[in-house]
This record gives sequence, structure tokens and C-alpha cells, in this order.
Amino acid sequence: MEDQTHLQARLREQRPVDWDQLPDFSLYMDQVLSYMDRQVLRFDGDDGLTAAMVNNYTKAGLLPRADGKKYSREHLAYLTVICVLKQVFSSKDMGLLLDQELKDSGSVEAGYRTFCRSLDSSMALTAGQMDQHQDPEKLADSAIHFALLSYAAGAASRRYVTLLRHRRGEMEEKPVREKRSRQKKEEDAE
Repeated sequence: MEDQTHLQARLREQRPVDWDQLPDFSLYMDQVLSYMDRQVLRFDGDDGLTAAMVNNYTKAGLLPRADGKKYSREHLAYLTVICVLKQVFSSKDMGLLLDQELKDSGSVEAGYRTFCRSLDSSMALTAGQMDQHQDPEKLADSAIHFALLSYAAGAASRRYVTLLRHRRGEMEEKPVREKRSRQKKEEDAE
């Protein structure tokens, strides 16, 4: 019961800091890793962010390259989003969502703020659901309940990613189709 109450309290209270509270000065890798431990919910000592993970995210194009060996506020925003989404999405899907949410939203700040609002809502909803699942004799029922919520939300999320991928593909194909159409018209005119 104590573990459940502790988790519920963390779901209600622990959030990534707001954009304005992210450091506005550059951090070195060890500072980034330490900072990120406070940004996301962690329960096991071995599930934290590592330097190798940061480097892999950069190589995969999920995270912008550091400025020398220093990481900015924007990097911390990206890493916060990545650390949460990696629990649910593949790198390919995360890349699509990061492009949409952080790059295409107008600014990293705007995308980060939108992400944090959505995360806050989801964590509050989950904490509220836990009120109905406090019986220590029904841990299996509670675990199944939350697994099924995760399953349903995952199905919806995967569908939205598929729709987004199709929409982006159509947007990328449109200029190519228009160019081919112009070329065909020019050939027909000759």
C-alpha cells in the first residue's frame, strides 16, 4: 500500500520543469545526466539516461548535436521528451513526433510546453485512476487494469502515428507530383 501511495503521489506531483526553469546556460554531459534524473519519473537505479544513450540519440537524429561539449536548454527539452517517449515508441516514431512537436511547432519552447501540458494531464489522470485500485489484495487486478489502459492508449497512439506518417508522406510527395505534372505538360507542349 505504501508503494502505491508513493507512486500515486509522484504521479500527482513530479513533473519536468517548465521551460522558463530549464537552465539558460550550457551544461556538460555529466551535468545533463544528473539534471535529467530529476526531469522524469524513475524507479530503478539502472533505468537512467547515460552518455552512450545521448550519443545514440544524436546519431539517430533525434537530438541536435551539442555545441562543442555543451548542451543547451533546447537539448534538455529534447531529452525530456525522448526519455518519456522511449517508453512507448521506436526511434523512428519518436523522430517523426519530435519533428512534429518540437521542430514544426514554431519553436522548441512551444513544443516543449505543449508536451508538458499533455504529460501533466496524463499523469494526473493515471493518479486519479489509482484511487480505485488501492486494495493490496488485488494487485493483479490493478496491474491488468493499467496494462489494458496502456494497451488501449498505445493502440490509439500507434494509429495517430500512422496517420501522421501518411499525412507527412503526402505532403512530401505533393511537390514531386507537381513537378512531374509540370514536366509532362512541358513535354506534351513540345
